[in-house]
Amino acid sequence: MFDRLSDKLGSVLDKIRGRGALTEADVDTALREVRLALLDADVALPVVKSFISRVREQAVGQDVLKSVKPGQMVIKIVHDALVETLGPGDAALNINQRPPAVILMVGLQGSGKTTTTGKLARQLKTKQKKSVLLASLDVTRPAAREQLRILGVEAGVDVLPEQDGDTPLGITKRALNAARLKSSDVLILDTAGRTTIDETLMAEVRDVASQAEPAEVLLVADAMTGQDAVTTAAAFKEAVGITGIVLTRADGDARGGAALSMRQVTDCPIKYLGVGEKQDALEEFNPERMAGRILGMGDVVGLVEKAAETIEAEDAERMAKRMASGQFDMNDFLSQLRQLKKMGGMGGLMGMLPGIGKLKKQIEAAGIDDKHFSRQEAIILSMTKRERVQVALLNASRRKRIATGSGTSVQDVNKLGKQYQDMAKMMKRLGKMVCG
Repeated sequence: MFDRLSDKLGSVLDKIRGRGALTEADVDTALREVRLALLDADVALPVVKSFISRVREQAVGQDVLKSVKPGQMVIKIVHDALVETLGPGDAALNINQRPPAVILMVGLQGSGKTTTTGKLARQLKTKQKKSVLLASLDVTRPAAREQLRILGVEAGVDVLPEQDGDTPLGITKRALNAARLKSSDVLILDTAGRTTIDETLMAEVRDVASQAEPAEVLLVADAMTGQDAVTTAAAFKEAVGITGIVLTRADGDARGGAALSMRQVTDCPIKYLGVGEKQDALEEFNPERMAGRILGMGDVVGLVEKAAETIEAEDAERMAKRMASGQFDMNDFLSQLRQLKKMGGMGGLMGMLPGIGKLKKQIEAAGIDDKHFSRQEAIILSMTKRERVQVALLNASRRKRIATGSGTSVQDVNKLGKQYQDMAKMMKRLGKMVCG
């Protein structure tokens, strides 16, 4: 989501990073470029002005300009200002109260509200061990309630059954009673959306909120809509007092300005990012880590957490034992490729690795993307069980057969063989280090 902003800010700050001395004029020149980068990223003008003013006030102080590494200090000031703009740091859901804690999902039609409701239910059940009941209040969109029912089944949570002649207020009342009878910890109400903001929509949401007394009112907005999302957020904030924001399609080619602007304009925290279609593709939003990603500092904590969530303990233990003994065959290589895909592939990991942003274009030019890993997986799957274990068997005729079977070229098979050999050598070295 912040790729464009990250590239531009990175190039601006690289100019001052290693400088031994900075003048006030140097700082002003850099901040002009930062201002243009923020505007280009679709950040609202009032937010840009506030951001630049805050950074300049600190960056032109004597402590910075006369310090040993003034460039590094300016970068830290920009980082801290980004964190403050994206903050606050602790934006956990307010659901630790007398059950059922009600979460009201609001937003325009097409923003991903229903899909996000299913993702949130799954996360509350798996991560926080909460019992969840879902209810769709959308009686206008065809199949809206059926969509939520399917998502509820996938998430393994209860969904309020439909009834003929239901109204949003009637469904809300039934859902509250059902949640109490089931002793559900959390009730999530998925409201109807409209293609545009209108008084009918707002009146319906206000009535539901008045009856349900929600602990959280989460606005679901599409990050790809840019400043339109900011306008939507301001309208819902005024009408129903939203308590948090969920930005969907954050893995798309959005400029990122909506995230920076919505937080400032509404004074509401961004609580989650939708980063894909799968049910586990919902990330808790952390301002400090996101600021680190934007400035190319990576998010190592997030990377470790993602690995812990996606890599099975048994698989990790088995791989550790094989590494310790210096063993590594194509089955192990295949296992690593699949773990990488589970963690979000190259796109999901790129921003989490410190400094990787600068190499992004080279990586893309080399054709190392998710399709590249899928081709490698196809090549390994076209090998026999014996070939995967005894890679030395792969002579010219076998490689040709594997290329045909995987829909790739012999050159692709050779490249994979070279990568495997390099990885196997590294594993043997690690094995010797582990064994002493």
